[in-house]
Amino acid sequence: MEITRAKLGQPSVEGGGEEFRIQQQRARDMLRGDLTDAELEAYVEERVLTTTLDKVTAWAQGNSMFPATFGLACCAIEMMSLPGARLDIGRFGFEAFRASPRQADMLILSGRVSIKMAPIVRRIYDQMLEPRWAISMGACCSSMGVFNNYAIVPADKFMPIDVHVPGCPPRPEALAHAILKLRSKVQGNPPRGWRERYEAIGTEEVVGSADRPGVNAINVFQSGETQGA
Repeated sequence: MEITRAKLGQPSVEGGGEEFRIQQQRARDMLRGDLTDAELEAYVEERVLTTTLDKVTAWAQGNSMFPATFGLACCAIEMMSLPGARLDIGRFGFEAFRASPRQADMLILSGRVSIKMAPIVRRIYDQMLEPRWAISMGACCSSMGVFNNYAIVPADKFMPIDVHVPGCPPRPEALAHAILKLRSKVQGNPPRGWRERYEAIGTEEVVGSADRPGVNAINVFQSGETQGA
């Protein structure tokens, strides 16, 4: 790309100044009402973008989320580097971390959640603005990770989670990728899962027991259980 300088109203080598002068004259004719129907229709098509209120609202919500200033464990260190110069999450409108849940609409659970901490986390989530979203960051928060004992509980057992970020701990780039995935989901363009991408619907293998058919034999809390795995 080559940039050339030209005075307004005077033609340059590429004709940029002349084109600008034509646009000025067309805008003047439009204000005076001198454009014909075809010229007016072409003028409007070049400058007017039509959409729906739902799409505009989703676009605004997906580009201006306010994460809560909230960290649980070592994953919070990775989360703190997002607003820095290396990743600069402010490019996408997520750099404004809010200290109050009343001013936040996104909760990043960055670390393990104990059974005693789960009610406090849920209270913070309930105090946030509507609509609100939550990201489970790290293996401890998503599936209890290495702390697979009675004291830790997965986040999706006591509150809704929109995006899970694997890793122990996940890199800041992984969290930024999850935020962009959440933005696509909010704007109505959720990414397809790997089963949809690779046409693997119907290949699920469910391992259950005789008394609890259809329940996966995974070593995590089941719905309604409070004891350890």
